[in-house]
Amino acid sequence: MTELTKLTLTEARDGLAARDFSASDLTNAYLGEIAAGNQALNAYVAITEDKAREMAAASDARLAKGEGGALEGIPLGIKDLFATEGVHTQACSHILDGFKPRYESTVTANLWADGAVMLGKLNMDEFAMGSSNETSYYGNVVNPWKRDGSDEALVPGGSSGGSAAAVSGALCLGATATDTGGSIRQPAALTGTVGMKPTYGRCSRWGTVAFASSLDQAGPITRTVRDNAVMLRSMASVDPKDTTSIDAPVPDYEAAVGKSVRGLRIGIPKEYRVDGMPDEINALWQQGIDWLKDAGAEIVEISLPHTKYALPAYYIVAPAEASSNLARYDGVRYGLRVDGDDIADMYEKTRAAGFGTEVKRRVMVGTYVLSAGYYDAYYLKAQKVRTLIKRDFDLSFEAGVDAILTPATPDAAFAPGAITDPVAMYLNDIFTVTVNMAGLPGLAVPAGLNRDGLPLGLQLIGRPFGEETLYSLGSVIEQAAGRFTPKRWWA
Repeated sequence: MTELTKLTLTEARDGLAARDFSASDLTNAYLGEIAAGNQALNAYVAITEDKAREMAAASDARLAKGEGGALEGIPLGIKDLFATEGVHTQACSHILDGFKPRYESTVTANLWADGAVMLGKLNMDEFAMGSSNETSYYGNVVNPWKRDGSDEALVPGGSSGGSAAAVSGALCLGATATDTGGSIRQPAALTGTVGMKPTYGRCSRWGTVAFASSLDQAGPITRTVRDNAVMLRSMASVDPKDTTSIDAPVPDYEAAVGKSVRGLRIGIPKEYRVDGMPDEINALWQQGIDWLKDAGAEIVEISLPHTKYALPAYYIVAPAEASSNLARYDGVRYGLRVDGDDIADMYEKTRAAGFGTEVKRRVMVGTYVLSAGYYDAYYLKAQKVRTLIKRDFDLSFEAGVDAILTPATPDAAFAPGAITDPVAMYLNDIFTVTVNMAGLPGLAVPAGLNRDGLPLGLQLIGRPFGEETLYSLGSVIEQAAGRFTPKRWWA
């Protein structure tokens, strides 16, 4: 690890502005880290060396003229769910083999407009369906963290496992990610990084491969809360190509970092104290409560009574939307094609070969719950439950709660193959899915290490478009807990 790659995103930004080093120097340092470490971590599925150097040279030219943007010269990794013009975009699925779009997603276009540099495309669970990054066609990502005294590989969480591992392992300064049921916050918690799932509509979904359109939201994974705030400001925008994006000014999120939280009311939901939760998670949660209280926040117990229905309702709504969205992959226009006796046979063979096991499982569940005999019994009922979950949050906010503090995950990182039961895997999202069902912002912040030396995170849930409050509270936890970095074993 070089001196340049030890810098945080904001430190690198300030160093570039002061001409302490060039964007080309910084980019080459990260390309060196990727060359040394990616074979072990499997975080990148495509490395865009030439494009990165070209973009860095353009940044240097702009910096020399004093025309640098908010992220000028900052090397980023891009989750393989975001369309990048002329560059590998496959949602880590076999069915999109060879696909290179002729267009750019709005989120990545915003980043490039602010001067960021693309290092490559990051590994992920296939079509963002997974909680451990074990469903990728390109193999599982390896967490940079290991248990003390153990060489056993661990998962980085999912679906944004490549994004979290690349940031944690210093293979980029920050990464784009997406969150449908916890896919930013859960991997951030398992890798000691900071992950923000913004309010639904804060970032455009245009050009992002769809999983569940009413739940999906793009956000950043970074090393620090301040870095996260800087990156989200560049990612967020209204977009005429996405009618669900919000036409509202994007705040200066960085200004909220370090702001006093005195007088803020923090809700502690009693329903999140689930049976079988490890003592370490309970202790961490209490520690977070104490830190916020010491900073002047008021702690209040709240009730979110429909929380227990969130996971089953989510695993009806999300697969239903996935079955609709993934129907477009048929082998006709792009991606994989397996020839058949006729077009229907070609569809069947292409999808059988192109989709992985977890994707097939969710498509089948989704198709079932949308079918004529079961739509009312399952899908319609799940949507009603979703309304009740949102109402629980609304009532808490109407009662004066400014944010809610919960654990981010039920436990620390686990070994690949350790969880084979799909329902047990889905339980990794037990603390995160409610946020997506209600369309709220959620921030995962590293808060401590467990007895094995693995990172654990806390989650802050905010009012709609309350990201600034979350960054203020998150910086309190970050200051109290300190920063956590893995011991380097991969290069």
